[in-house]
Amino acid sequence: MKINFNSGDLYALLTAFCWSSAVIFFDLSGRRLGAMQINLLKNAIGVIGFSLTLFIIGSGFPDFSMNEFLLLIYSGVVGIVIGDLLFLYSLKKIGSGLSAIISTSYSPSVFFISYYMFNDIISMKMILGGGFIIFAIVIGTKKVENIKNSKTFMAGVFYGIIAQILTAYSVLLVKPIMLSHSVIEIALVRFGSALVLTVLILNFWKGKSYIIQTVFKGMNNYFVIAGAFLGTYLSVIFWLAGFKYTLPARAAMYNQLSTIFIMIMATLFLGEKMCKRKWSAVALAIFGALLISTQ
Repeated sequence: MKINFNSGDLYALLTAFCWSSAVIFFDLSGRRLGAMQINLLKNAIGVIGFSLTLFIIGSGFPDFSMNEFLLLIYSGVVGIVIGDLLFLYSLKKIGSGLSAIISTSYSPSVFFISYYMFNDIISMKMILGGGFIIFAIVIGTKKVENIKNSKTFMAGVFYGIIAQILTAYSVLLVKPIMLSHSVIEIALVRFGSALVLTVLILNFWKGKSYIIQTVFKGMNNYFVIAGAFLGTYLSVIFWLAGFKYTLPARAAMYNQLSTIFIMIMATLFLGEKMCKRKWSAVALAIFGALLISTQ
């Protein structure tokens, strides 16, 4: 059996690891900041990181055509502004356990959208491997939820699924642009446009004083800064690189391992218990990842 593990697969795995680490840091931050505040801070730190990286490597402002530039802005609005807001709304309504299960809709979304947009071939091993990973995540995050309002619950599920679809769609939109531009340039424009729109929304909704207050609170919360660095700067670079250097379906499956990583990290750093069911989920997920990477 030959292992077919390329650089794109590695980037996709690093994405899952960095994002999982970011979630732990956000948890350790004590949730002193609201969702919109964290969204603003993570986007701002990401833009600063991308800009500094381009400056250090001696690259000027990205040279995109007007069509590419508009497509990147559209991608940022769809995936980062709208997608993240829907995800946060869903998380508030249904909680983290069910939200983790809903997030498994991300991989199938990438499968079908990439097939529709690029005619990508999805092998039977990729489907089986993806099935093992999704099944692992479902049994690993399953818990009894006390649903008091069925309408609220259904709204949370609906918005959560739409958020995952928009996230998948937004990154696949820019895949053709990755052929001629670096992932850092692409990330800068996407997050830059999202940051501008987020600031405008918060300014209209809460006012300038709220934005200034958010910045000062964020700069004093080191866990939020670490989470934003890992979750926005590093993970986004790896995320886009994974989609650039491997098939979208493969990248999506490796990205999905983040939920399993979160379970392990929560046990090590947050003191959460890992039952046999969760360890079984880890084993199934690893088997699924190996199945995807073999031919």
